[in-house]
Amino acid sequence: MEIPEFPPGLSARVELTVTDADTAQTLGSGDVPVLATPRVLALAEAATVAATARHLPGGITTVGVRAEIAHLIPSPVGHHVHALATLTKVEGRKLYFDVVVRHDDDLVAEVRVERMVLDRQRFIQRAIG
Repeated sequence: MEIPEFPPGLSARVELTVTDADTAQTLGSGDVPVLATPRVLALAEAATVAATARHLPGGITTVGVRAEIAHLIPSPVGHHVHALATLTKVEGRKLYFDVVVRHDDDLVAEVRVERMVLDRQRFIQRAIG
């Protein structure tokens, strides 16, 4: 498998308007009606996927293998948040991203995500056994 070029600085932004389905109450990660930390992580991962999408040839994908999150402030239902992922480092098949999640100018969360480049079919075959 030939690993594609991923230039550091590569970035992408994804957006979300918080709904009841995104809350800690609904996802079971707490009992408050605000953006759940697992949903923040999913948004951050979506931004990393979007950042690499244009650079992946057919048959190659990336999967998340590690994440570190600091969820700093609550975002109630109706708030519009966005995640900006920036590729900071590439080591062989490992891609390292810094992601910031914001509501307007407020920093909602900081997330570090590590993804691994791999052969999509081989991964699926190993997963299903």
